[in-house]
Amino acid sequence: MLSRNELKYIQSLCQKKQREAERLFLAEGVKLVEELLHSEFSVRHIYALDSWQEQQSTVPVTRITEAELQKISNLQTPNQVLAIVAQPDPGPLPALEGQLSLVLDGIQDPGNLGTIIRIADWFGITQIIASTDTVEWFNPKVVQATMGSIIRVKSWYLDLPDFLQQVSVPVWGALLAGENVYTTAPISEGLLVIGNESKGIRAPILPLIQHPVTIPRKGQAESLNAGVATGILLSHLAR
Repeated sequence: MLSRNELKYIQSLCQKKQREAERLFLAEGVKLVEELLHSEFSVRHIYALDSWQEQQSTVPVTRITEAELQKISNLQTPNQVLAIVAQPDPGPLPALEGQLSLVLDGIQDPGNLGTIIRIADWFGITQIIASTDTVEWFNPKVVQATMGSIIRVKSWYLDLPDFLQQVSVPVWGALLAGENVYTTAPISEGLLVIGNESKGIRAPILPLIQHPVTIPRKGQAESLNAGVATGILLSHLAR
């Protein structure tokens, strides 16, 4: 049974301000919650239907009705279980040498960010550096769109021009005018900058791009979705 205070508290975690103050986030669905329970993330509390099979007894579980789950869920079709999870501290930025990392400049759509995190995980990229105005990492829509990849990919929100001026690894950037990605040699070390969905990479960062790369356009579409573009670029650069 869900108390009124619990209901209000869970609903408050749908707001960025409250998530940041509490250092918590919400995760929903059988697959995602089970992955979190088997990860290093700290699951604080679980709210679940009777149909959900409890995975471990160390996490408090409150059994609720479908109507109650509907009230606390961010999904159009709630899926059995919702968890309150502690936001991990990513710690200091680790070494950038010897691996490919993503840099996101002003990504605003939660679905795009979630997709990019999932794509990064697919290609074995574990580090994403984002501008301070990129959508919040633990936004419920971002968390759900990652399909569990948020467990394996870490994030750091930094002032990008300052950060890029200090790095010693090569900096690649997705631009309309650049080297054809289809003929670009694979890269094993460096940063790949992905720009805002509508504005692309912003002016202060452009001089810091050492290797512009582009996806050749054959049709008349004005642009590509940021997540789609990231997938295409990594399929060639990280192959």
